[in-house]
Amino acid sequence: MIKQTLFFTTPVSLSLKNSQLVVAWKDREDTVTRPIEDLGCVVLENQQIHVTLPLLNELVKNNVAVILCDNKQMPTAMLQSLDANTTQAESLKFQLAVSEPMRKQAWRQVIEAKIKNQAAMLNKAGKDGSVLRPFHQNVKSGDADNREGLAARVYWSALFGQGYKREREGASPNDMLNYGYAILRAATARALLGSGLLPNLGIFHKSRYNAFPLADDIMEPYRPYVDEIVYELCEKGAVELNKDTKAELLRLLRCDVHIGKVMRPLQIALTFTTASLVRYYAGETKKISLPCMI
Repeated sequence: MIKQTLFFTTPVSLSLKNSQLVVAWKDREDTVTRPIEDLGCVVLENQQIHVTLPLLNELVKNNVAVILCDNKQMPTAMLQSLDANTTQAESLKFQLAVSEPMRKQAWRQVIEAKIKNQAAMLNKAGKDGSVLRPFHQNVKSGDADNREGLAARVYWSALFGQGYKREREGASPNDMLNYGYAILRAATARALLGSGLLPNLGIFHKSRYNAFPLADDIMEPYRPYVDEIVYELCEKGAVELNKDTKAELLRLLRCDVHIGKVMRPLQIALTFTTASLVRYYAGETKKISLPCMI
């Protein structure tokens, strides 16, 4: 089942009643309800939103990604469950015991899939995706020769032009990419927790200031799906991050993703990937199920 994404931009009051999220407004008597079990992501953007603790507990208990935004309307935090999976102890045991060679092989698979998807994205945009073929062929264990970084320079110039520079604080469309990646990161963390894995223990990304390094690792091959939406927005004339472009970016969680021999909405595909990562950690498979953009 495809979970719903709720996006709140006005000062509403959110509470819990009969396992339903209740939305109320100060200047209106009517309310709107949504079953908690149907929700996958809740984005709280307005700084005057009132939300009750029982509702937050119920959302977290149902593994709903609750994303908090700052006064610039950018995602800054996500609530994390401490008990999101009944087999978490077993999954965590495998995650903690994974060897360094297995980590490096996992990272090789992730980077190879990411660059292949970037090449597919260029093709979809009418560019020459074959320019990335030398980078995704024969990626070494642990991406020892940094093909990811080398491919990125070629990719961004081909997609948005020679003058474009991918920077977190850079000019548009960097702001739209940042927002899309933040939503993707939260959805990835949600899928990891649902599979009993800790997003805090990464394969490659490691930082004392990063709470979700494993989410940053696993989301890499999914980034081109954000790029595709942003590219389409730019082609339509969008020049800034606003309510309309945010609504389009939230469509990300429902976009079709080929994974294995099936096609699934992105938020479901993420659960395929994280479940396969558990099997990889346990030694049951040597291949992680990763998305393939066509």
